[in-house]
Amino acid sequence: MGVSELRSLATQDEATPRHCPPYAAELVRAGLLTPADVTIAQMVEDHCDTSLGRILYAEGLVQEADILTAEAALSGIDRLDPSQPLQIAETPDPIDPRLLLKHRAAPVVTASGEQRLALGSPSRRDAMTGKLPDALLALPTAVAPESAIQEAIATFHREALTTMAQSRVDETESCRSWSANPTYRLAGVAIGVVALVLLTLLFPPLVFGFLLGWAGFTLIVAALLRVSAFVAHLSRPERDRTRAPSGPQARLPKVSVLVPLFRETEIAHALITRLSHLTYPKSLLEVILILEEEDDTTRKTLAEIDLPPWMRAVIVPDGQPRTKPRAMNYALDFCHGDIIGIFDAEDDPDPDQITMVARRFQTAPPEVACLQGILDYYNPKQNWLARCFTIEYATWFRVMLPGLARLGLAIPLGGTTLYFRRDVLEELGGWDAHNVTEDADLGFRLARHGYRTEMIGTVTGEEANCRLWPWVKQRSRWLKGYMTTYLVHMRRPRLLHRQLGPWKFWGFQAHFITALSQFFLAPFLWSFWLVLFGMPHPLDPLLPRDILMTMGKLFLAVEVINILIYTSAVSGRFHRHLLPWTPLMHFYTPLGTIAAYKALYEMVFKPFFWDKTQHGLSLSTGKPADDGTGSKGAVNLTGIQFEARHKRL
Repeated sequence: MGVSELRSLATQDEATPRHCPPYAAELVRAGLLTPADVTIAQMVEDHCDTSLGRILYAEGLVQEADILTAEAALSGIDRLDPSQPLQIAETPDPIDPRLLLKHRAAPVVTASGEQRLALGSPSRRDAMTGKLPDALLALPTAVAPESAIQEAIATFHREALTTMAQSRVDETESCRSWSANPTYRLAGVAIGVVALVLLTLLFPPLVFGFLLGWAGFTLIVAALLRVSAFVAHLSRPERDRTRAPSGPQARLPKVSVLVPLFRETEIAHALITRLSHLTYPKSLLEVILILEEEDDTTRKTLAEIDLPPWMRAVIVPDGQPRTKPRAMNYALDFCHGDIIGIFDAEDDPDPDQITMVARRFQTAPPEVACLQGILDYYNPKQNWLARCFTIEYATWFRVMLPGLARLGLAIPLGGTTLYFRRDVLEELGGWDAHNVTEDADLGFRLARHGYRTEMIGTVTGEEANCRLWPWVKQRSRWLKGYMTTYLVHMRRPRLLHRQLGPWKFWGFQAHFITALSQFFLAPFLWSFWLVLFGMPHPLDPLLPRDILMTMGKLFLAVEVINILIYTSAVSGRFHRHLLPWTPLMHFYTPLGTIAAYKALYEMVFKPFFWDKTQHGLSLSTGKPADDGTGSKGAVNLTGIQFEARHKRL
């Protein structure tokens, strides 16, 4: 049933709709709404945890200004002048500005010099009891647009909010205490390099043998971890956990999605179009486009776009470090949702994705604090690099992460298609503003505090980095963040062991140590090709040829296992065209080694530098179809999704 059918049903009864709020009745009498419009909004309200006014505005049935004017007149309270910026009033006792932003309430001074408590609706005043200081609630109420209230708070408390965005995470779980001065790091690295060079000059076979031995050991551990995750993924089929609950919990919750943008003029229009395809009720959905203050080009581009009522921009004051997590920390308190999601600038999510997420959170136990969706690429045929990147992502998000989660291990998060329970995210302090892989870090912080991450079968298309040097830059940022995350969490190993438990602790070690070791020491493993081709090897003076040949065969066996896992990951209906390319993944690995040494350099000299990935380079803008993990078959009803059933392809 669509909007026209709903209107037809609603207009059969032209009387004032049931339980019509006074302001809505006033708008009907003024000719700004029809009874059918209100009836439609009330039908939406039955399924959504939001107000009638929010529905009317989000669905474009009436202007927000008309609602505010009607509410103010009927309640006998002030309607603050919309043509004048709000003036925040000083309070005797300091109030955390994040609290004011979150509840969209502020003490203001009117044109006549009187103090008022500005709210988006007089009906919200009772809900503020216990959430705002009593002195603030004692002020008379005035109404103003919530966006104007938040803008005034952000302007008045600019310095405090900027500082808080940089330091939300507890210092013991953040890397911000690291000095930006590289002197000590450089000294430590220099000592290590000098010692390694001296040992190599004095005992070259022993040093080479030790490094090769460690590379071989981590290769075996990594292979065991991959095989275990692969078997767990195959042996435990995914259950449908996104069915709607019954009773009071059936009402859909409010969701806010953060979309950090920085110099994204090429794809801004495409982003707005893609997000407009989301079928979640627009009265419950809020998309916040996060812009950097000094990014004039993106701000001008968005200013030319007529954004829908459920989408708005938040400007992050300039500051350091200029990173994605700092921007998200700043924007978090502007959100009204109980669930917080993350998208990247080039993302193209499944239309019914947020409904799936909301339903799962409603039925999941409280310790499930995060849902991670599947990332895929919509330009896999662009070139060899894009094909390999797509194979890697298919393996990671469709096989490895689900397998690791089913093994009971903590998992590093992807940077997008993430959804959090807001209260948990705030409890943990959001994101580490100084960590350039804030996603991986947050995944393990969640585990340290007793929370779990689940994979959910919904897909978001992204743009595969299809140019060589941009790929290396992006991967070096990820690897630098991996090093940072490992060092931060290993500050107090005993505490980490106690918080994670033995199983997750050793899984943490296996994941990070093997990943970093394999990238840095890959050239030593490649030396086994010399043995397999019957050529001299540097360890010939130390080890019999038979032992070297056995090690070479082990190396080859692991490569074959990897190819088999890659093959399984892309054997679905919509990735089969990548099957012939899986053997070439062996030649994809050296790029990661180049990125690893770039990351090590930046770890010493620029640990907080965010090497931005440029988007909009793809030759294709299509979206990947679901190959068996997404859900289809939902009905969009005036922005509402009534999920009849989920059909898996």
